[in-house]
Amino acid sequence: MAQKAVELDRETFSCSICLDLLKDPVTTPCGHSYCKNCIKDHWDTEDEKRIYSCPQCRKSFTPRPELLKNTMLAALVEELKKTGLQTAPADLCYAGPEDVTCDVCTGRKLRAAKSCLVCLISYCEKHLQPHFDVAQFKKHKLVEPSEKLQENICSRHDEVLKIYCRTDQQCICILCSMDEHKGHDTVSAAAERTERQRELEESRHNIQQRIQDREEDVKLLQQEVEAINHSADKAVEHSEKIFTQLIRLMEERRSDVKQQVRSQQETEVSRVKELQEKLEQEITELKRKDAELKKLSHTEDHNQFLHNYPSLSALSESTHSSSIKIRPLKYFEDVTAAVSELRDKLQDVLRQKQTNVSLTETEVDVLLPQPEPKTRTDFLRYSRQITLDPNTAHKWLLLSEGNRKATDTRQHQSYSSHPDRFTYWVQVLSKESLTGRCYWEVKRRRGQVYIAVAYKNIRRAGNSKECAFGQNDKSWALDCDRNNFEFDYNGVYTPVSGPLSSRVGVYLDHSAGILSFYSVTDTMTLLHRVQTTFTQPLYAGVFVSDEASAEFCRLR
Repeated sequence: MAQKAVELDRETFSCSICLDLLKDPVTTPCGHSYCKNCIKDHWDTEDEKRIYSCPQCRKSFTPRPELLKNTMLAALVEELKKTGLQTAPADLCYAGPEDVTCDVCTGRKLRAAKSCLVCLISYCEKHLQPHFDVAQFKKHKLVEPSEKLQENICSRHDEVLKIYCRTDQQCICILCSMDEHKGHDTVSAAAERTERQRELEESRHNIQQRIQDREEDVKLLQQEVEAINHSADKAVEHSEKIFTQLIRLMEERRSDVKQQVRSQQETEVSRVKELQEKLEQEITELKRKDAELKKLSHTEDHNQFLHNYPSLSALSESTHSSSIKIRPLKYFEDVTAAVSELRDKLQDVLRQKQTNVSLTETEVDVLLPQPEPKTRTDFLRYSRQITLDPNTAHKWLLLSEGNRKATDTRQHQSYSSHPDRFTYWVQVLSKESLTGRCYWEVKRRRGQVYIAVAYKNIRRAGNSKECAFGQNDKSWALDCDRNNFEFDYNGVYTPVSGPLSSRVGVYLDHSAGILSFYSVTDTMTLLHRVQTTFTQPLYAGVFVSDEASAEFCRLR
């Protein structure tokens, strides 16, 4: 308690300008006491104005008052010095090299606690007190200490910059608005700040939303990495089990398949992680931008806010899509299907001395969606050679042109019995399974032709809808009659308008779930597009009747 009393005495007998013990104390007419040199130096700076004020209460005097020594205070200070406590209080915070200093302090200056946008002066805690005690000062705008207060003064008129000129995009004073900015679109700096603050908050909201979206995208991509790895591991495991059942002749092919899967796995994981890294970099940049805008939004000085706002408010466009499209198809299922098919048909392959089995290339389209081709040249980049499988052909169908053409002869062909053969509907499937992006063209002649794609497990025997192209959920078909088009799926018939032509192009993006049919003349005209999810590899097929024919064209 005694120490606290001593500290109180020291503060009582300290000069409010230098904050040290009074030296040659003098008293102003308003009753406040200062070091003689401190108040003298302070009033020397006010000589030009010829109005002298008290640093504490701001009471003005005209003319300059005569300073008289306060003998009682002088005696008390001398007595206090004898106690050895004449040093400044330990809790006084002097300004460092990077601090804003108090403009009122003389001698060693204290760190400023606030800056006044009306007085255009920075104050330490001690000298700031009148702004809390005096009614006139309470209306002043206090902000965090700033070294740029003079930037709030018009260099031409020496007036405070309180107006914002929207025409010239700058802060001006009241005299500027009546001079070179006369007739311009002007508002108060506070009003402009409010408008810009609203825009800033909207930008921050957009940034935060993009951060959230990108973080979600990163999570999805990480899941895709795990799915790719899991699918690749299962494909390798399954391939290993199948190839161990084959004769020594197939050992080399087994190694090839394993290498293909691992290579594709590495490629796709690399692609996903590359985008993941880019998104994380964008998140970091957006967070940095958000921090800058947050800091700016807390700036209390309107002029500083408006000065810095244009350089910080612009929000760059995202370099990536706002969403990541994830495909439900298991990535290496095609490899598994191809190897299983190879095992089933090994005997036929060996009889025909065909050992060059080409596995279907798996394409993982998990990243940014690829645009659909526009011109025929673009489509031909994805062209696939389609050959028809005699084991699936109805017995009325004559296959020719290297098994690329099917003709309805209404006569039984000499096909052997096979479980894959369609027994009622006059249709046939391709040998090749289709995944990834593929394009092919079918040329039709005479009667009715259905141009279709179907899953391998579509039923073959009988006359039920489960066997017919377009009548079930395992096949999609474009009905090309002599005079019109119609799209069929799962027993639903959709009329299709478009120029009639003898050649129809089919574009498949298996991973994206896109199936499109085009009328091919001098130009490509879209007839119908399907957007769905394909869960299995597809096979091309045709249905022909009334002695019509359908030929899969050579495109290379």
